Amino acid sequence: MVTATSAAAPTLIGSVRRALRLLESVGSHSDGATAKQLARETGLPLPTAYHLLRTLTYEGYLRRERGVFVLGDAAQRLVHAGAVRGRRSTLTEVLARLRDALGVPVYFAVYHEGELDLVSVADSPACPAVDARADFRTTAHAHAIGQCLLSQLDEASRRDHLDRYPVRPLTPYSVPDRSTLLERLDALGRTEPVLSRQEYRLGTVCAAVPVTVGAMAAAVAISIPLCQQKRLLPTAERLRREIGSLLTSQILSISI
Repeated sequence: MVTATSAAAPTLIGSVRRALRLLESVGSHSDGATAKQLARETGLPLPTAYHLLRTLTYEGYLRRERGVFVLGDAAQRLVHAGAVRGRRSTLTEVLARLRDALGVPVYFAVYHEGELDLVSVADSPACPAVDARADFRTTAHAHAIGQCLLSQLDEASRRDHLDRYPVRPLTPYSVPDRSTLLERLDALGRTEPVLSRQEYRLGTVCAAVPVTVGAMAAAVAISIPLCQQKRLLPTAERLRREIGSLLTSQILSISI
């Protein structure tokens, strides 16, 4: 015996398939296409095509302009979201390659719309990331990746950040106050690694290297246990060399 539910399921699935075929057909026309053209290309009866096109337009997946249908904002968001996920996946793979090559955890962060965003971390049981006991966003003054990002900002943006997130030492080795931090940031070279020794957490040293992501401040960083601190500068220099061959603007152009 066929129930109402089981009979309706194929119809619903079929409607979805037909709607997707229409979306694909619209997407293949940069200047849009008429309902009759889309019905012909998808092999759908014209009344069915009209019904689905109206529904897709109502939901924002299509727009009707001057008698033709084009992709709407909802469809564009789907495309954009997929592209961002793809770029993030590629970024994760690149950071993992750096982690394996350097034998240390690797971090990627950006400064976007007034905030530090730790986008991705590549670590492993053999190379564990630093235990983030204090929020990275509010303690940019106390770790290499934050100082590297702050050093790339203009003076007004830098001071605005420190007004919102005042300098507060986290360890006896942390930068003690705002003026000392600003002097340190002003003295940093544009491409040289930024080093931090036990400023964020006792027992950990870290380094960060600036990278170019359009107009956005960005940085790749590493952390190393204090007992291996002799590795810090050589590993940071190797990180800077590796970035040029592994990280491209396309990989790092991530919408936040």
